[in-house]
Formats: sequence, C-alpha cells, structure tokens
Amino acid sequence: MTSWIRSAVDIVEQLAQSQAEAIEAASQIAARSIAADGVVYTFGTGHSRMPVEEFFPRYGSYPGFQPIAELSMTFHTQVVGANGQRQAMYIERVEGLAAQILANFELRPADSMFVFSVSGLNAVPIEMAIGARKAGLSVIVATSLAETNASEPRHPSGTRLSDHADVVIDLGSPVGDAICAVPGLDVPVGPVSTFTAVAVVNEIKVRVAELLTERGAMPSVITSARLVGAERSEDLFEGAYLDFARRSAATLRTERAPR
Repeated sequence: MTSWIRSAVDIVEQLAQSQAEAIEAASQIAARSIAADGVVYTFGTGHSRMPVEEFFPRYGSYPGFQPIAELSMTFHTQVVGANGQRQAMYIERVEGLAAQILANFELRPADSMFVFSVSGLNAVPIEMAIGARKAGLSVIVATSLAETNASEPRHPSGTRLSDHADVVIDLGSPVGDAICAVPGLDVPVGPVSTFTAVAVVNEIKVRVAELLTERGAMPSVITSARLVGAERSEDLFEGAYLDFARRSAATLRTERAPR
C-alpha cells in the first residue's frame, strides 16, 4: 500500500536539514519586527492561505503575525458557480491588484512580509513582495523551487516570487505537488506543500517565541483552558487579541498617499 504519511514525513525531515539556515534567518527577521512593536504580514493566495492562518490566530499562537487573506483568492468551497475556483485562479494572476491590497496598509521599515506561493509565478504574490520591498520591508518567501523553476516566468517583469525575497524557504514539494503514485493510475495524488508549509510555520513560530522570550518581548500566547485553567486562558486570550488589535490599528493607512 502506498503511504502518503511516510513520504510526506521524509520530505519534512529533509526540509528540516536543508532549510535550517533559511528558517533561522526568517525567524530572526520576524523576531526583530515583533520586538520592535511592528508586524510580520503573512500573505498567500489559493491553498497558500492555510499557512497564513496557521501563524495566527489559533491556540499556541501569538500576535505580531498579521494575516492578509483576500477571500476572492482563497475561498474554495463553492468550486463552481459564484465565487468558484475559475475566478479565484484568474484573480490571483491580475496585475496591479497587489498594489490595491497594500494601499490599505502603512508599511513601515520595522515590519516584514512573509509570502507563501508554491508556484511562485502568479502576479499577486510577486507584486506583494515587490511592493513590500519597495517600502523597505524585509521579505521572506516560502515556495517550491522545483515547481517555480519548472516553468518560465509569466509575470511581465520576467521574474519569479523567489527573485524578490531577502530569504527563500524551499517547501520541498515536487513539480505538480502530489507525491504518491497509485498502481493503475497515470497521475500522482496526495499534494504535500500544505504539510511542509505548516511545518515551516510552526518551526518559525517556536523559534521566534524563543527569541522574543530571550528579549523580554514575548506577547500573550492563546492557550487552552485545559492547560492553564479558565481564568488564565481568558486573560491570555484577551491579552493576545488586544495586542493584535493595537498592532492592527497601527498598520492601517489613514492618510492619502502622495501621487
């Protein structure tokens, strides 16, 4: 019997070694932003929204990671019809949309940007990275180098997402993403990039927590009442959400941008 789990765990174990330096560099950038009272914007289209939500908010997570999830490119359950996949896949290739998304935010040099895209070829993720770097932010990219290098760039700049990063983390997923061959079936099944992306997120989340704790700058961690009791859990929850709200308010642009 073909085992997706064994194959996927092998890929994550390889990633843990091959990407250790990049993960450490990304963690240092994120810790600097959060400790400086800034944020780490996290962005992805398609299924790359999943690692964005893995950063925050959920149990075992903390503010400082600022998710940007555009529903037009990340809402999949309709599949066809209104809000269907055809539209979502089209929209993530629309040039100029990233600038409109970023126009909502006051991008500050203390902040940083984390962009997820397995293919690294679509216009919106690429232009999010370009816009962030132009504003002086450090940019971390998580992508599949095998996937992105298997096709010619389709952005007018002739570049891939990985060309606009200060740190590139290779998700290790193969071309086409699926990793299991089934006898009698001529195409593979079982995509792995979400699994590897979530592994990267939690590795970084834990390392950043270590760095922030060392600096005395660790925000409240959303924690289950089953671990710390109802009162302490409520205090941590409220502390984390108020911290997130305060940071969010500081990110929103409130003045008209110069022409």
